[in-house]
Amino acid sequence: MKKKSIKIAMVGLGTVGSGVWKILSQQRQLLEQRIGAPIEIKWVAVRSLRKKRNFALPKSCLITQTDLIFNDPEVQIVAELMGGVSEAKKIVLKALKKGKHVVTANKALIAECGSELFHAARQAKRDLCFEASVGGGIPVLRALREGLAGNHLHSIYGIINGTCNFILTEMLHKQMDFHQALKKAQELGFAEADPSFDIQGVDAAQKLAILIAMAYGVEIPANKIHTEGIEPISLLDMQNAQRFGYQIKLLAIAKSVRGQVQARVQPTMIAQDSMLAAVQGENNAVLFDGDFVGQTLLYGKGAGSEPTASAVVGDIVEIARNIQVGVSEAVAPLGVSVESLKAAKIQPIDLLKSEYYLRFQVIDRPGVLAKITQILSQYKISISSVYQHGHQSGEEVSVVVLTHEVLEKNLQQAINKINRLSFVRAATTIIRVEA
Repeated sequence: MKKKSIKIAMVGLGTVGSGVWKILSQQRQLLEQRIGAPIEIKWVAVRSLRKKRNFALPKSCLITQTDLIFNDPEVQIVAELMGGVSEAKKIVLKALKKGKHVVTANKALIAECGSELFHAARQAKRDLCFEASVGGGIPVLRALREGLAGNHLHSIYGIINGTCNFILTEMLHKQMDFHQALKKAQELGFAEADPSFDIQGVDAAQKLAILIAMAYGVEIPANKIHTEGIEPISLLDMQNAQRFGYQIKLLAIAKSVRGQVQARVQPTMIAQDSMLAAVQGENNAVLFDGDFVGQTLLYGKGAGSEPTASAVVGDIVEIARNIQVGVSEAVAPLGVSVESLKAAKIQPIDLLKSEYYLRFQVIDRPGVLAKITQILSQYKISISSVYQHGHQSGEEVSVVVLTHEVLEKNLQQAINKINRLSFVRAATTIIRVEA
């Protein structure tokens, strides 16, 4: 007896969509074996029917009108793979309203509109899955939602933007400056023509918002996360970090601190022998620290057509299995009911306590270092190491200071005062250290 196929529709056939098509086509038998029924792509909604594609695709399934998908009773799963927020949100909400399960890889959509979408899925009694929104092909969210469900998480440290990690890796190993490394990333397809979304930390902040919601059961708008990008990081900073036994990574960090959530995205100095320091190139990694499991590292390809498509297909398989046994929402999208979500109590960045790397760009003349250390001392900032790059009286030099643990508020007040000194030639570079 022929098994009834599970029919899906895709909206979007770009980088991720083409990867999904490839996996569903090439792994047909494997997926049928694992699901217990074949998967059939009935419709693929695209912007243009005339666009040339570099893979075989039956023209009969290509459409430009998504209403054909919503009004087709045979379609059970809709994969939203178009990107953006406004139109994607309409697609997802309409699909749920029409009784379809939904899969999306859209981190911006989930970060900005997650609560509304989760409520809509709950009301429709349909699954909404978004594994590919964080970490590309790494099953980060599934591990967090299910495998680590028995743990309170002390902290999350994530390298979750492949563009930034590639740039910093090239700076370190090829001795490039930031702009050279960015240009190479663009040439290899690891960075967009307009890379601001990545290099300013916005992409990582959206992903961190999703991780925080799942880990701590709270909602946090991505624009409320303290976010710094990597553009101010110089080759000299990378070299200095090595000199002191560190590497610089763009980290997405979340911690549970006395009923509050500490949330930040920032260039960070980490020990050279740490697990995250070994994450190179465009790869991603997330390090969870749970009260019972201890430290768990998930590592792999965080972007790209096939890795991201792999995560999308994983969600399709999960939903297809649920369909086979007649259930939906076997696990809530965030691992907790949407009704129990609360607004996050965010720890103000001023209350952060950390060690710091400070690079002062100054005119080399007598008394400069003494004046800097005097101001640092006024704000209860003690110094662990000092290094001066270059030494020629009357010329511009870099003075590097590593501090002991200090309150962020005190540090910012001291730096504001130092930056106004006549011999300071540029804003001080500040990098937090996570020992």
